[in-house]
Amino acid sequence: MDDAFTLLSRATGLLPRGARSGIGATVEEVRDFERRQEWEFVLELLLDFGNGPPVPGAYWSLLETAARRLMLERTARWCAWREGETRHGVFRAELTLLPAGEGRRVTAFQGDGWLRPVWDIGLRTAGGEPEMFVAVVWVEGAATLGPGESAPVRLAPLSPGRWRHLVPGAVLTLHEGRPVGGTATVLEVAPPAVIPVRSTRPSG
Repeated sequence: MDDAFTLLSRATGLLPRGARSGIGATVEEVRDFERRQEWEFVLELLLDFGNGPPVPGAYWSLLETAARRLMLERTARWCAWREGETRHGVFRAELTLLPAGEGRRVTAFQGDGWLRPVWDIGLRTAGGEPEMFVAVVWVEGAATLGPGESAPVRLAPLSPGRWRHLVPGAVLTLHEGRPVGGTATVLEVAPPAVIPVRSTRPSG
């Protein structure tokens, strides 16, 4: 079983030589921190590289396993989420929940991929009724989201192919049971990433 250090080194090996993270770090700088054995900082840097040009799903899988080895469960869940986006595409929206008393929800929900509501995404059944679809919710930049609050979210549809018609500006409705629980305006829809897989062998 590979340890976290080996996994992080293999993930670094998937980055193009000239790649830079969002904060300007280079691959060689990551290697330098690896040599210093500053592993949690290495993981943070590699997460930041993932916010740039698309990286292969294997990259996120390596980071997920490394995070679990380091006992960073929420980070591991985030890496698993990003790996799924490489296969199914990215769906982002600005979600606003109804205030308490207007919707069914009276408490905040955990924002790291636990809520699995159904959504009206504008499709209709043969009988003309709204066709509902499940999508898991990840809240960006916050641990929870409560009644009356708004935040950008990432959605992981269980049937992503049915969501491909969406474009920025489209309005969706979230349902927990029959009542509407909130509305979301689409911010981004991106297709699955198609990326050549590089060798994961450490370069030294």
